[in-house]
Amino acid sequence: MTAAILSIGTELTRGEIVNTNAAWLSAELTAAGFSVAVNDAIPDDLEQIVATLRALAQTHRLVVVTGGLGPTTDDLTAAAAAKAAGVSLVRDESALLAIRRRVESRGKTMNAGHEKQADLPAGADVLANAVGSAPGFSIPIGDTPLFFLPGVPREMKRMFNDQVLPRIRPSAPNNTFQVRLRTYGLGESLVGQALAGIEGSHAGVTLGYRVHFPEVDVKVNARGANREVARDLAIRAAAEVKARLGDVVYGEGDEAFAEMVGRAVRSRGYRLALAESCTGGLIAHTLTRYPASDYLVGGAVTYANSAKTRLLGVSEDTLRGHGAVSAEVAAEMAEGVRRVCETDVGLSVTGIAGPTGGTAEKPVGLVYWAVAHPGGTVVRSKVFQGEREEVQIAAAYAVLDLLRRIALGLPERAQ
Repeated sequence: MTAAILSIGTELTRGEIVNTNAAWLSAELTAAGFSVAVNDAIPDDLEQIVATLRALAQTHRLVVVTGGLGPTTDDLTAAAAAKAAGVSLVRDESALLAIRRRVESRGKTMNAGHEKQADLPAGADVLANAVGSAPGFSIPIGDTPLFFLPGVPREMKRMFNDQVLPRIRPSAPNNTFQVRLRTYGLGESLVGQALAGIEGSHAGVTLGYRVHFPEVDVKVNARGANREVARDLAIRAAAEVKARLGDVVYGEGDEAFAEMVGRAVRSRGYRLALAESCTGGLIAHTLTRYPASDYLVGGAVTYANSAKTRLLGVSEDTLRGHGAVSAEVAAEMAEGVRRVCETDVGLSVTGIAGPTGGTAEKPVGLVYWAVAHPGGTVVRSKVFQGEREEVQIAAAYAVLDLLRRIALGLPERAQ
């Protein structure tokens, strides 16, 4: 069964915001067993929305629509859905009551914009919004069910999981299965080369790749006579993928790199402290996107040489003799923060993120990173390519991967 995803909003077509809803919905529908054939975005234009809804309903068995359900005059989705389905737009009293309760619970007063959100196509099935004011709804056009969800990602995801997925899952072909492997350490082309021939040796399996710098996801998709057959095919193929890529594969599904680094540190019982220069706190932010209080003690962002000396105890002689961007300073930073914070492990990074500050001897992109741990201090370096943010992200990943490998006893990979 083919499915279509339609995102409505002029802010999307103008590139003012990134359409994360579409990517998330595509992954969820694929995991549920649907084949997503169309993923489109159109502006807030009534007639274009009407025409697009009718066209999608004629060619697909399921359509999921996001956006345009808000309180402002450019939120036209409900009116367009009513016109496309050939019904009138009516005020739904149950939806109005739910909106009123939500608005007043926040200490606000209902206005005409709030009330507008209760105007829905006649006969529509109202989808409750557990975390926002705008309800969703579903309505058929011909034989195709269309589901309309808010554009706010948090509201959309909750409504899809609670309201949409239970309704559509019984109609899924249920003959596909996907294993998503998370990798770091090899670029897309090298990952592809390493996996050459897998599709040919596993009938019914296709590989897909998604790059989100500096990671590469490998999606092992399988189709079989039923879901169990597809699952067995996908798991066997995924096992070969993991065997070929080795410890470049750090996790599966939604497991995030920083989350897995934290798990590795916990597995050794380490307590960690951070000393950052060119990454400006990015490593701390990356780790603390997930619970980290049980292993992360603290750290410091030390841009100036004086801060490196005063806060971390880096020797002034080392700074004068080797410069702030050097293996020697990286080592003393890691050892210093470990000592000051009284932890098992100290991690450091220092470099030239750019776009200025480079020299012939120390070009833009040169980064040194170090991990001081009970077994000694390990220092590594590389000249990373790209813009400032890319250099910072690459440096953060490099030092976190070194930490992960030390904690798990894995061999290092050449950068």
